[in-house]
Amino acid sequence: MGDLSAWSEAYRRAGTREEAFETLSGVPLAPLYGRHGALDPDDAGAMVDPDEELPGQYPYTRGVYASGYRTKRWTMRMFAGFSTAIETNQRFHELLANGGTGLSVAFDLPTLMGRDSDDPRSVGEVGKCGVAIDTLEDMRDLFSGIDLGAVTTSMTINAPAAFILASFIAVAEERGVARERLAGTLQNDILKEYQAQKEYYFPPRPSARLVRDTIAFTAAEMPKWHPISVSGYHIREAGSTAAEELAFTLANGFAYVELGQAAGLDVDAFAPQLSFFFNAHIDFFEEIAKYRAARRLWARWLRERYGARDPRSWQLRFHTQTAGVSLTAQQPEINVVRTALEALAGVLGGTQSLHTNSMDEVLSLPTDRAARIALRTQQVIAYETGVANVVDPLGGSYLVEALTDELEARASAIFAEIERLGGGSMLEGAFVGIDDGYYQGRIADSAYELEKRISAGERVIVGVNAFTAGNEEDEIPTLVIGPEVEARQIERLRRVRRQRDEEAQRTAIRRLVDEARDPERNLMPALIDAARARASVGEVMMALGEVFGLYEEPPR
Repeated sequence: MGDLSAWSEAYRRAGTREEAFETLSGVPLAPLYGRHGALDPDDAGAMVDPDEELPGQYPYTRGVYASGYRTKRWTMRMFAGFSTAIETNQRFHELLANGGTGLSVAFDLPTLMGRDSDDPRSVGEVGKCGVAIDTLEDMRDLFSGIDLGAVTTSMTINAPAAFILASFIAVAEERGVARERLAGTLQNDILKEYQAQKEYYFPPRPSARLVRDTIAFTAAEMPKWHPISVSGYHIREAGSTAAEELAFTLANGFAYVELGQAAGLDVDAFAPQLSFFFNAHIDFFEEIAKYRAARRLWARWLRERYGARDPRSWQLRFHTQTAGVSLTAQQPEINVVRTALEALAGVLGGTQSLHTNSMDEVLSLPTDRAARIALRTQQVIAYETGVANVVDPLGGSYLVEALTDELEARASAIFAEIERLGGGSMLEGAFVGIDDGYYQGRIADSAYELEKRISAGERVIVGVNAFTAGNEEDEIPTLVIGPEVEARQIERLRRVRRQRDEEAQRTAIRRLVDEARDPERNLMPALIDAARARASVGEVMMALGEVFGLYEEPPR
């Protein structure tokens, strides 16, 4: 730690956006500040304590990049999806035209659950909370007119994630975009589904096999793709504390590392492609400390426990989304303020990409105007506040450093509990913890304790239990998804079935089932063939269910 020459070299290698940065009053800003003041890459005599951490250096508490945002700002990745693929494609084009720099796909509930739009269990949900994707034809429409080799794409889906990725690959290849050019992220974090979000299909162990297959496939063929976004976001939304979000997320990440190693992969062959997804909640300084502690813990465990030697394996890179659960239906315009503060915490914590929630998301899917305001919130932070002009501007804060240490200690205690459950294995600990309700119980207890504090008035929520003047005002306009959307999507799906080559579809499904019976086979090639044959999401999931079985959570 404290190697100024190494930091200077890395900083110069990255380059800077401008020659110099200064405050609005004209006060010049150094790239970096340490215990003894300003640090400049050209100042060889600058004083740096031997134990002082610098950005871009192990264990990366101060950030994974030496230059922070001075070289490149975070990706402004707006989460979008509603109605049909055609309507969502129009929203994508609008977001990109307004300065968005990455796409993030929100899928509707039937797609998330691995069901087709005409499944009886899908009635009333098609296109409501995201976009409906049934077949390759929908994936084509979703990315119409978008260069998949130039835009990074995130897809927030888990149980059917492998097939959704297969469909994306098939569309890209139809357009002449090779696999190695595709950049983006597949959420694909199935462990947290059993722990918090509950969008599962198969039992945990065969589901983990699909995750393993995507890890191995992308490591070999898609070097720019992140096969998993290990997601604390949903754990926090379900009611966990910041410490539990931190601990459960990283523990799941460690479990996926063990999953890859068990498949015979060298840790450095796939760990650099793992990414993370954290919540940006309303407790400003605690959130900043959470991100710093996450980077430090990940770096130490990957190097010391899992034997990673490539520094890229030690570097935790993450996406952030502001807290949906912090938004209120009362006085929804105040949600703009909440979102801005949460987004600022994500930026000061060093996020690599950011989604800002729209003020109306507690009421409906965002309107165009609300989504644009949410994007503008990020742009104000990036271009007006000056917070991106200095690398890790809160490093050295007594409060932030103390909170970072405390959250690290609390997370480490939880790691020890999970490790005990698994007899020394974090992967086995995840399976056992799911089976015996360990995760679900802790999250439920934390959610209950918070609700008690809110009900007692000990935790103030503006517009809910205090400062309620204005609650009686008219609601803001919201987006309405009518029943005609479901009818159109069902008719589209049935048309694809009528027009496809049925024998090719049946052959592709038979191959998939046969290969699923062999636990050593990687299923991604068979899934890509099934997508090309116009098999639907529901058909693929039902076929795999014949081999893997279906999961029902035991009553607690």
